[in-house]
Amino acid sequence: MPGGRLTGQDRERIAAWLAEGLGYAEIGRRLGRPASTIMREVTRNGGPDGYGADQAQEATRHRARRHKQAQPPAPPLPDSGHGRDPRAVQDFTQSFTDLLIQQGLPRMEARVLACLYVTDSGALTAADLVQRLRVSPASISHAVTFLEQQGMLRRERVPGARRERYVMDDGIWVQTILAAQQMNDVLAAASRRGAEILGATTPAGARFESSAELLGLLSKAFQQVMDQWQTRPAR
Repeated sequence: MPGGRLTGQDRERIAAWLAEGLGYAEIGRRLGRPASTIMREVTRNGGPDGYGADQAQEATRHRARRHKQAQPPAPPLPDSGHGRDPRAVQDFTQSFTDLLIQQGLPRMEARVLACLYVTDSGALTAADLVQRLRVSPASISHAVTFLEQQGMLRRERVPGARRERYVMDDGIWVQTILAAQQMNDVLAAASRRGAEILGATTPAGARFESSAELLGLLSKAFQQVMDQWQTRPAR
């Protein structure tokens, strides 16, 4: 699993590998990070041709200081009852948000998703999210649109009102696994086709053959997990 925030040493490696002509996916693989993390890091710090490790590190420190000064303490969660420690809930929400960001989700989208995830109802209106996250309605609107497009939440009308609320699907991770399984199956089929065209006895064909074998095992593992999940006793 990818580690924490990028370090100065990570940025030096990124700069060196960019100079060698490596792509985001390969750099991410070497650092153990999602390719999307590398892409955002490079894009917001000068792009592939203008990226510099020192400048990127300083820009990150500047953004962190600015973010810390601009963000007032989050208000207590209205539904932090049930004997919960409000501070513990707040700290966990922040750590869960950071984890979602490390997995490649944009910051605001991660904050919205985490905010929904820790509520018992799993549903909040735009006004609720603005109040809890202390951001603009436009920021919430953009984040919600992205999450809705990714199938991570849905909109529904508040009963007896004209407002909408955003509801997190309890099966969000099931959907994520199914999407990963579909992509895995596509890659496996392409790898088998590559081995067939290139010849399984050639180095290039053998590479595709090996990839197809690994991806096939992953597909079986995905299916076993889903079968076990669907047959588990209802909670």
